Amino acid sequence: MKEIQSNKNPLVKTLKKLHQKKYRDQQAQYLLEGFHLVEEAHKSGAQIQTILVNERGQKEWGDFLANYEAICYLVPETILKELSEQPTPQGIIAVVAKMKSQLQLKKGAWILLDRVQDPGNVGTIIRTADAAGYDGVILGEGSADIYSTKVLRSMQGSNFHLPVIPMNLVTAIEALKQLGVPVYGTQLNKDAKKFNEVPKGDVAILVGNEGQGVTQELLALTDQNLYIPILGQAESLNVGIAAGILLYYFKL
Repeated sequence: MKEIQSNKNPLVKTLKKLHQKKYRDQQAQYLLEGFHLVEEAHKSGAQIQTILVNERGQKEWGDFLANYEAICYLVPETILKELSEQPTPQGIIAVVAKMKSQLQLKKGAWILLDRVQDPGNVGTIIRTADAAGYDGVILGEGSADIYSTKVLRSMQGSNFHLPVIPMNLVTAIEALKQLGVPVYGTQLNKDAKKFNEVPKGDVAILVGNEGQGVTQELLALTDQNLYIPILGQAESLNVGIAAGILLYYFKL
């Protein structure tokens, strides 16, 4: 296994730039931290391009690392701290090639995200869609980047289990309707329908921005807009929680 000892190493400096979305887009790469996520990437067939590991990681995951001997670097804890966005690095960081988007939609169950900006919410929705057996997630413009470290941690590898497709939401809604998939928006409005008053089955659920909800332009394109009753005194539900309720309603 090759070694890197200095934080000033050119490779370390280059990899640190991958914390910026602009650079991730330019290089079509991202950083993945923690053995669980690196292992999920491996199982999915993702292209792992570089691995940096400390001595503890080398001992714990030696058998796995043997698959990547040619691109594996042994580094001190200081370098992992330089590259990690967590208080305590997990012993392994991988550089992974971004997956090419698969733009083919099909009949089934989908969730569409309109400008959901919080990384934890985006990751939670994708992870829940995976757990509920959905066919994919369509990520509208203005939503958090799924290749940011916070979203990656929140997804816990679910992005390797189902397609997450960046796509114009008007185009996506029109395509799903042509496939015969009903599109339901989410809206706190007297003209919306209670979520459990519509039939289950193939569905496209549209959820929106944490503060502003779904845009009126998109709500006007849906087959029906739904609401989840608020039984207490809270003004609204967190978008990740609301999405979870709807995701499971249509599948159970």
